[in-house]
Amino acid sequence: MTVTRLIARPMLASMFVVGGVNALKNASSLGPAAQPIADKVVPLAQKAVPQAPIPTDATTLVRINAVAQITAAAALATGRAPRLASTVLAASLLPTTFAGHRFWEESDPAAKGNQKVHFFKNISMMGGLLLAGVDTEGKPGLAWRARRAATDAKREARQLAKDARREARLAKAQLT
Repeated sequence: MTVTRLIARPMLASMFVVGGVNALKNASSLGPAAQPIADKVVPLAQKAVPQAPIPTDATTLVRINAVAQITAAAALATGRAPRLASTVLAASLLPTTFAGHRFWEESDPAAKGNQKVHFFKNISMMGGLLLAGVDTEGKPGLAWRARRAATDAKREARQLAKDARREARLAKAQLT
């Protein structure tokens, strides 16, 4: 791991530890703000995975999101499954952003400006998380490996076909 990754990952993860702990402590007061998002997302999740026990209470969903953020942030900060941790954090940031920073609903200009800053800060963090989610640390990614395997298979097939034609010509020459 490079020094940059060693420093950047805990820095990126720190906000999620702080935010997750805060959400756990204040879940009951954050629940009402999350209710409009829960009302939209829970039915979709229940339709997508009908057998899963998905809670409908917004406060419980806030707590689950907070635990997911703390766990994934710890994994990212320590370099354990950083790509998965970054992806989980990016996914958990969506409901947090849309529930907590609905600047378009604010009428007070100062509050609207504050919410807009936090909204776009979260969008920026999501961009960093998406980059961290695709960071292969200089190692070949799955897509590169698949393209390489396909190229190698084509090359091998051409060589086998060439060898088969040569063997057929030699066999024909021996028969005549």
